[in-house]
Amino acid sequence: MKCLEGTQKPRMLGWSIAYIILLLSIFLPPLSLITAALLMVPVLIMYVKLGTRRFLVHYVVSLAVVYFVASLLAGWLGALLVSVSIFFLPPVIQMGNLYKKRAAARTVITAGTLTLLGELLLTLVVCSMFGLNPVGNMKRYMMESVQTLPVQVQGLMAIDMDTLVQLMVQMLPLYMIGFSLFYVVISHWLARKVLVRSGESIPAFKPIKDWMLPKSFVWLYLLALILEMFVKDSRSMIFTVLLNLLPLLMAAFAIQAIAFLFFIAHVKRWNKTLPIVGILLLFLPPAYFMFSLLGVFDVAFPIRDRMTSK
Repeated sequence: MKCLEGTQKPRMLGWSIAYIILLLSIFLPPLSLITAALLMVPVLIMYVKLGTRRFLVHYVVSLAVVYFVASLLAGWLGALLVSVSIFFLPPVIQMGNLYKKRAAARTVITAGTLTLLGELLLTLVVCSMFGLNPVGNMKRYMMESVQTLPVQVQGLMAIDMDTLVQLMVQMLPLYMIGFSLFYVVISHWLARKVLVRSGESIPAFKPIKDWMLPKSFVWLYLLALILEMFVKDSRSMIFTVLLNLLPLLMAAFAIQAIAFLFFIAHVKRWNKTLPIVGILLLFLPPAYFMFSLLGVFDVAFPIRDRMTSK
């Protein structure tokens, strides 16, 4: 046991150093997109592997180093990086506690996503209370960005710029959900791989061929499609809900279709070419819509039962 603890100390020190480097590299343009997506991984690993006190020591010392180094570069940068780190701490704690309880992967992803999403909503509320108006600033930034496009490109737009920007702002909940889900899924995937290799027992997702959405999603999708035909006021609450809900449901059913292709490949004992081609076709809008319909049929009808009963 002492030997294991002795080997664990330098490993955790390595993760602390990795976290410091990740935080400091956020504002380096070539690396920012990659490092920003990995911010939760080292902290999540340290939280699971260390006790609460030892984790706090590693975490606080890491932030102190980041604050000192960043402040030398710019006075405000140290406080900003510490704030970013603290912002991602609640989902780390939530996911880490579920890891320790050996909770299902789906539960971990759901809890982490909801926690991060709740933080984003709370940040919007707090900023609005202090008069910062983040939504208005976002709308202004989008308008300025669209106006920088060439005149020829602006002329090809099917709708005017004001309407386009208004729709993009109304889809803010969709962006927030996508942001939260992306960060949590990436963090779970990478952290679980490291933790399992270090001896932790962290439940994995079911094989993709066994994924199945609840049938209630089909009824929700049909209801949303019906409402979309009658709701025409683009500034109404129902329109905003549908604007965010329908893309989420279409994405969920498209993923369900990919799971169905993996199921077919498993049952027919084909290689993985079919589902892999399906994943590539998701990037084509017509195919994406067709895959969404296939996912709806897979959930609504007992297609799999008929295939396995033959």
